[in-house]
Amino acid sequence: MDLSYMREEFLKAGLHRRDLHPDPVQQFARWFGDVQAAGYRMPNAVTLSTVGTDGQPSLRMVLMKMFDERGFVFYTNYGSRKAQEIAHNPKVALHFPWHDLERQVFVTGTAERVTTAESVKYFLTRPKGSQIGAWVSNQSSVINSRQALMMKFEEMKQKFGSGEVPLPSFWGGYRVVPTSFEFWQGQQSRLHDRFRYAPDGAGGWAIERLAP
Repeated sequence: MDLSYMREEFLKAGLHRRDLHPDPVQQFARWFGDVQAAGYRMPNAVTLSTVGTDGQPSLRMVLMKMFDERGFVFYTNYGSRKAQEIAHNPKVALHFPWHDLERQVFVTGTAERVTTAESVKYFLTRPKGSQIGAWVSNQSSVINSRQALMMKFEEMKQKFGSGEVPLPSFWGGYRVVPTSFEFWQGQQSRLHDRFRYAPDGAGGWAIERLAP
């Protein structure tokens, strides 16, 4: 199918060096606030890229559940494909695709497990069905059928009954500690505005404009 006819001009406001916060996390917070104000569904959805032992990259969408100066946090099964690949190579990348605002943010960094206390704190905020689901799914493994999955779910519902669901030992969070940021704003004629933040060697960040 030829899709060459599909084109869209980027007409939103540009991005200037003078408008950027010197701290990339603060700049991210500004843009994230804009996304929330725009009424995005799941504004915290982010593509996570990892690399397998064979050198093959893999992608999946995860939900960011926390960000601050330390990094960006998501949660998963520690036996999942992403977790296995992180164990082999903790270098990862994040992509926030905010197309309606003609913006993207790219983050590279290193993934590390959060503390058990952090995982417990978040796990207790999840709906009970999601808590039980964490116990049920041996994430990324081959299963025979959805029926078998739901049978296990019902079994675990009975097991935990009306009591508190404990945090599984095989489930928890990762924090992506950033090593670089790129803020991308679409512009006309594909002459997009791109700015990269990289460590300046003195504990701060150097900001560079990139060619589109």
